[in-house]
Amino acid sequence: MTAPTKPTPNSPAHSPAPGDVPEPAGEDLHRPVIAWFDTHARDLPWRREDAGPWGVMVSEFMLQQTPVSRVLPVYEQWLARWPRPADLAKEAPGEAVRAWGRLGYPRRALRLHGAAVAITERHGGDVPTQHAQLLALPGIGEYTAAAVASFAYGQRHAVLDTNVRRVFARAVTGVQYPPNATTAAERKLARALLPEDEATASRWAAASMELGALVCTAKNEDCAKCPIAAQCAWRAAGKPAHEGPARRGQTYAGTDRQVRGKLLAVLREAVTPVPQAALDRVWDEPVQRARALDGLVADGLVEPLADGFYRLPLT
Repeated sequence: MTAPTKPTPNSPAHSPAPGDVPEPAGEDLHRPVIAWFDTHARDLPWRREDAGPWGVMVSEFMLQQTPVSRVLPVYEQWLARWPRPADLAKEAPGEAVRAWGRLGYPRRALRLHGAAVAITERHGGDVPTQHAQLLALPGIGEYTAAAVASFAYGQRHAVLDTNVRRVFARAVTGVQYPPNATTAAERKLARALLPEDEATASRWAAASMELGALVCTAKNEDCAKCPIAAQCAWRAAGKPAHEGPARRGQTYAGTDRQVRGKLLAVLREAVTPVPQAALDRVWDEPVQRARALDGLVADGLVEPLADGFYRLPLT
């Protein structure tokens, strides 16, 4: 399948501009990107055949907003302890939070635990094969459902993470960065670029993601190593600077996220309920500390007990 065509530089509806190039056909992108991936793909445990669908699902939860280097050790420990969804489902949700460690965004641990319980109860302990079934699991959105269906089962789905969106934005639409939130236009383009053959589509999803992670990065992109540099609309236009809304930056120091992390660290290390006084020692500012603790309780990450004690959730 080819992408929707634009007017060419010689058509009446088109005004020539510096660096203007026709939008590349999907098949002209598939071949070089997949060939590059065949040579340069990282050997990651969730890409190995023995990872299975559960290993793929665990990796997708952990990799959201978290770099591979931080995920690898936690992933290995997680799969060693809970090699199947039923193994995790038997544990208290607080154990998932404890094992999550310092990966950040710990609500993902609760969501993964909830998905494991649903898989055990609804699907006999096997990660479901159908996109709709995956999407119906708690804690799984469109991206994760598409990624698991594609990477675990070799199905044909548009898998749009930040890396893929950046590759498409640059190579096809000629802008440096995609919008802050995924748009309908991006989804339409991803579907248009998707190969018809299931196996090729699955490989394309993984390859375009890896290209964005290793070469077409957010900063210091390495066009000399890019297999589609000659077809890249952004490069042909002289790499115009980003003109859209300011890109969201991620801060941590001094934020509620940092306070939440410190509070959870105390609870993860404890084998018995923790008194309020022990939590008070991790952050001096009482209003922010109380707000962070209240947020953890509201999110189901911390369970308040009588007499001012707290613990990770048991149910």
